Amino acid sequence: MHATLPHLAKTDFPNLKRDQLDTLQVNLGYLCNQSCLHCHVNAGPKRKEIMKAETIDDIIGFLARNKIKKLDLTGGAPELNPHFRRLVSEAVKMGVHVIDRCNLTVLHEPGQEDTADFLAQHNVEVVASLPCYLEENVDGQRGDGVFQTSVEAIRLLNKTGYGIDATGLELNLMYNPVGAHLPPAQCQLEQDYKRELKQRYDIVFSNLYTLTNMPIKRFGSTLISKGEFDNYMVLLKGAYKQDNLATVMCRSLVSVDWQGYLYDCDFNQMLELALMEKGKRMHLNDISNDNMYERDIIIADHCYGCTAGQGSSCGGALA
Repeated sequence: MHATLPHLAKTDFPNLKRDQLDTLQVNLGYLCNQSCLHCHVNAGPKRKEIMKAETIDDIIGFLARNKIKKLDLTGGAPELNPHFRRLVSEAVKMGVHVIDRCNLTVLHEPGQEDTADFLAQHNVEVVASLPCYLEENVDGQRGDGVFQTSVEAIRLLNKTGYGIDATGLELNLMYNPVGAHLPPAQCQLEQDYKRELKQRYDIVFSNLYTLTNMPIKRFGSTLISKGEFDNYMVLLKGAYKQDNLATVMCRSLVSVDWQGYLYDCDFNQMLELALMEKGKRMHLNDISNDNMYERDIIIADHCYGCTAGQGSSCGGALA
């Protein structure tokens, strides 16, 4: 795999400082039941990195000490971490809003038969990746049969109340382009998704989020192999919008890796651009909400992915 950081380190992206921290995004490990082409984590079934019980305890302790509004759980497939349910349960007890970034197909893995019910019982927001409403596009990016398995998983979530307005259980789908393109307008694409998925498969969801493919890890390496990396960076920089700087996710979020070390965002985590203090990587136990305020954010050229066009974040378009 080609290293992408050497292509990104030299940057003219504007300097950024942190605002108040309200979201803790935790990567529970790189183990996943899929190996997707666009994956910026390079996750897969053979990855061994997974968060241990002691670090889960650190997360719970941090939530108890600080006024964190959201716990955003990602991976890999976060549900495959054996401590996933304990972490969710403890966070919910504290009144923290929990987000599960689910790839949908994991709900059909052995041992996950009641995961949809568990998520519903704890009012967890599900953000589920579905890169297209067309079967051939999804299977081309994620592997044969993934689309139909994803549709069945959405049906399962719908049966538990997810995506149904009256229940308050949010099922938000995440779109990312198939290839080196910017996402289309989020609002219009959401209408298309809702119409097509309802008509074709009789499934429903709450909102659609669009996410720009980041030129790092597996996707970035593929761009380099195809000789498309520089052109993609030209695309991102040409679509830069200064207004998006005010609401990029790194200003109110900190990313935690499977060992408890800190990064400004999930993308910086994958590039190993760790937060540092006196020459050492910062651990979750080293910080509080207060001492993160107005810290400089580590930037590189991939940051243009968050500010291009409508903008892009883990919560969808910024504009």
